Amino acid sequence: MQTTTAATAPDRQVMRRLLAGLQPASDMPLRLRLWNGRQHDFGPNPRVTVALHAPSAIRYFLPPSLDNLAEGYVNGHFDVLGQAQDIIGLAAHMAQSGVAANGRFGRLFSALRHDRKKDAQAIAHHYDVSNDFYALWLDPALVYSCAYFPTGSESLTVAQEAKLDHVLTKIMLQPGDRLLDIGCGWGALALRAAQKYGARVVGVTLSDKQYQMARSRVAQAGLTDRVDIRLQDYRDLGTRDGHFDKITSIGMFEHVGLKHLPDYFGTIHALLKDGGLVLNHGITSTDPGSGCAPLGAAKFIEKHVFPNGELPHISLALHAMQRVGLEALDVECLRRHYARTLDIWSANYEQQAETARHIVDETTFRVWRIYLAGCAHAFAQNWVSIYQVLACKAGNQATLNPTPWSRRYMYPPQQSV
Repeated sequence: MQTTTAATAPDRQVMRRLLAGLQPASDMPLRLRLWNGRQHDFGPNPRVTVALHAPSAIRYFLPPSLDNLAEGYVNGHFDVLGQAQDIIGLAAHMAQSGVAANGRFGRLFSALRHDRKKDAQAIAHHYDVSNDFYALWLDPALVYSCAYFPTGSESLTVAQEAKLDHVLTKIMLQPGDRLLDIGCGWGALALRAAQKYGARVVGVTLSDKQYQMARSRVAQAGLTDRVDIRLQDYRDLGTRDGHFDKITSIGMFEHVGLKHLPDYFGTIHALLKDGGLVLNHGITSTDPGSGCAPLGAAKFIEKHVFPNGELPHISLALHAMQRVGLEALDVECLRRHYARTLDIWSANYEQQAETARHIVDETTFRVWRIYLAGCAHAFAQNWVSIYQVLACKAGNQATLNPTPWSRRYMYPPQQSV
């Protein structure tokens, strides 16, 4: 540790407590600025400065779990200066030193009860922040899910359009097909399905702000006769809605709950016609045993970002699908794609920081700043993953499977399989 100014006795006491919590970490690119203006460098060329507002702020570093650090920052007990990715990388390094000290890991998402009221409240908490807020850092189509980069060099706008086409190509969407989009967001996939593929689409969401904007976009596109956006729980769809040829669920099943996965896929099975195709695109845990992730990120995300969210391992999702009669035909990992998507979202957010502060309160601004950068780090480190699973309602009747014998149909001519 380097000290840029002489330390008083109280300063030294603070530093001793902090150092004890950070051992065995060393040579971190961190500058600590105390409430009295004194600065202490933990390594050469610090890229991140943490400014404590009062001695009480030190408790958020004891231990320095991601949850504790995030809570201290979000609630304004200290400020952090530096690039978002440097901040997250340093926080992870500090948290790892805390794990080494006490050997504890945190749940990524805890097992929680789900019902219609709680699920609607959780969706509103996350998605009804502000349409203008999301528009600051998403692509123009407002696609709030993992993009797809065929070569790795596409812009966000191109990659999100490629993702929509990748999904709709996988399910072999044809003119006149009835498509159900569960968790339709601001309507990007529904619009693409109707405009480019000639489908008839029902999109459901629990977010009022998404519902209002999606309906407006459908009307502006002149597609009200082909796209029906509903403020509706997918569990309330029934026989009166008929069967669908194809179903998509993009970034929604994270909200379902582990114990409810059989019911979720069972509902999809009931809504699909025989031989129908479904594509489930969702974030998964990389721990097949307990769904744990290191460093205490879980508690913060549960409290501030995704209430009642739970991440199944891909094996659990596949097991639940198979149990209800949905045969998995294709499983594709998009972890690298989501790491890149989140890097771009985080960079966009940093560029629009001052505008964002005028749209949302300071606490919300801070939550989303560390959430986006933190998730980019989590996917890059393989703490979490994401999969697209294509499945068919075929059962033991192989002739019902409409897909070709090869998966070559999923890729445009310029791509290799």
